[in-house]
Amino acid sequence: MPTRYWLFKSEPESFSIDALARAPKQTTFWNGVRNYTARNLLRDEIRVGDGVIFYHSNATPSAAVGLAEVVKAGYPDATQFDPKSDYYDPAATPDKPRWFMVDIKFKEKFVRALSLDDLREVPGLEDMVLLQRGSRLSVQPVTAGEWKAILALGRQPAK
Repeated sequence: MPTRYWLFKSEPESFSIDALARAPKQTTFWNGVRNYTARNLLRDEIRVGDGVIFYHSNATPSAAVGLAEVVKAGYPDATQFDPKSDYYDPAATPDKPRWFMVDIKFKEKFVRALSLDDLREVPGLEDMVLLQRGSRLSVQPVTAGEWKAILALGRQPAK
């Protein structure tokens, strides 16, 4: 099966591309997702070897900042079972988990961050989920064409 591509959003104050680059083995789990559509992608669609565009959301500016790779497919998010966690879900049980996560590994930081305005100017990205009005998913699919366009732009120095 061919590699698939995704965009994962993180607020840089919570977890940034630089934090991923500094993590042990440059790897971390992607937990805390509490949206059913994103959960379904993490649980059912995202696989080892898939590419991830790391996106800083709620930043100035919000921007695509680098790449990661999925190194462990979906498994239950342990925070749902921890009453002390902000992500605790009393309806979830180890026998019937509701929330899932994957592990990702740092691949590269872009030469320049790609803001929403930058991405809106790229031919071929008009239909990208990220650029659709009202799109707020923290985990979303990216087409092969969108992936290639973003990589090419992110690896170029700013004009």
